[in-house]
Formats: sequence, structure tokens, C-alpha cells
Amino acid sequence: MFKLKGVVPPMITPFDREGDLDLDNLEKLLDFLKDRVDGLFICGSYGCGPMMSLEERKTVAETCVRVVDGKIPIITHTGTTSTRQTVELSRHAEKIGCAGVSAVGPYYYHHGADHILAFYAAMIESVSAAFPVYVYHNPSFSGYEIALDTVKKLRDLGIHGVKDATFNIMTFATYMRELAASGFDVVLGTEAMWAAACALGAEGYIPGLGNAFPEICRQMYLEGIQNKIQQCRQTQFRVNQLRDVMYLARSTQLAVYAMLEIRNVIKAYPRAPFIPATAKEKDKMRRALESLEVI
Repeated sequence: MFKLKGVVPPMITPFDREGDLDLDNLEKLLDFLKDRVDGLFICGSYGCGPMMSLEERKTVAETCVRVVDGKIPIITHTGTTSTRQTVELSRHAEKIGCAGVSAVGPYYYHHGADHILAFYAAMIESVSAAFPVYVYHNPSFSGYEIALDTVKKLRDLGIHGVKDATFNIMTFATYMRELAASGFDVVLGTEAMWAAACALGAEGYIPGLGNAFPEICRQMYLEGIQNKIQQCRQTQFRVNQLRDVMYLARSTQLAVYAMLEIRNVIKAYPRAPFIPATAKEKDKMRRALESLEVI
């Protein structure tokens, strides 16, 4: 059974100064990541998926599949505000060779359990039976929590797993206790709690920091999986120091663009209304990264 394992960054989408897709830099970023990580989660929150048109999202997915060429699995976020568009993106992702799809619950409006069940049921029905469909549980973006009994019903409908981005270790522990034993794939949606999640049985995580610093994310993953508790704890502290640096750019998403520029991987822009990190902010970040000896 397919499982997301290892370091699977939620890849950013590069744009140019005018806000158009920057496919040259997307290919450069893919070339940088594909030999350093275990998979990619594309067109999600970090990837500005909800800010792109359906055609742009399809173009990003097609580019990723072409450049990665089967080396690592690609999970495409297909969540939108409507079932119809999510179904269209999910069918496209399977058709072009993605390894699976994931969707945040339909957002903007606050939906009840019956709406949520119908939304994900339509996703499942739109793809082949063996194609993995994940719930992306991110209450801060969807605007609501998905109750445990609803997640269990989704599992029974055929949902393959969950990306848990609640930032609540008790929620993650409950998923592991109540769902993982049945084969449900529970994946941590942040680098901030890997050491704890690994102790609970996690096998993979989706770290925003992994866009720019995949090396330390892989180090922390291996230390956790190999049960090197003290080393993993110290690396987790260091990773969380790097997360503190990310907030010098006002958000972790904006920080990734700045960090990739600081590391000379790519120079690209987020899409408006996001505002890129200023020269002053990038200078502060550079000095902080130098003090942590990661550049």
C-alpha cells in the first residue's frame, strides 16, 4: 500500500515580478529538490495553489511530473472552493502520473460534515480505486475543524490518509491511535513537531523548511526513524530556530522565497497580494542563518 515516507516538502511555486508563472525557476527548483527529498507536495498553501487558475495549476503539475520523471512521488493539492473544480484537478493529476492527490476541505464557506463527506466522496469517485486521495486537514485555512468521527467516515469511504496541519500534537496522536492501525496514512504537515510525531509512529512529514534546507530536514528525519533520540531532539531544536528565522520575513511562506535566494538556488517571487521580503528583512535572515551556521 502506498505511503508517504520521509521528507516531502510542500513546494513553493515560483512567479516572476509581474506575477506570472516562472517555469524556468520552477524547473531549477525541481532539479535542486528531486535528489534531496523523498517526495513533493505541490500546489498547496506554500505553493499558492488557491491563488492560481486551474490551467496554471495543471501546468505546474505537468512540469513537476516531467522534470522529476518518476524519481520521487508527487502529491498534488487539488482543493478549491468547489467540488467540480477539485474533481477536474484530481482527474488531471492522475492522468499525468502524479502519485496521489490531497485537498483541504472546501473553504470560504463553513461547511458541515455532510458537505465535507460529499466533497471528498466526489474526489474518490473521480479517480481510480487504487489512486490515493488524502485529506489535508488545515483548520486555519479551511476555517473549521474536521471532527474525528468525520475523518473515520472518510476513511471508510476510501480516503487513503490525512496530512495533519493542525499543529496540535494531541490531534496527531489521536489520528495515530485511532486510524493508523487500519492502514490509514497519517502524515505530519509541519517540521515543527517531527521528533514528537516520530515517537508516535510517524513515517513522513511535509516541511515548509524543506524547500530551502532539505539537508537538515533529512537529517532530522533519519535521526528520528533510526531512534537516535538525543540527536533528533537537538536537530528539532535547531530546525525550530530556523523556523524563528523564517518569521523575519513575516510568514514562513514568504521566507522560503527569500531563503532560496540567499542560498543562490533561485530568485523568484510569491504571487500578489503576498509582498516579497524586503532587502532589510533578507539581510536580517542572512545574518541569522550565518549565526546558525547553515550557510
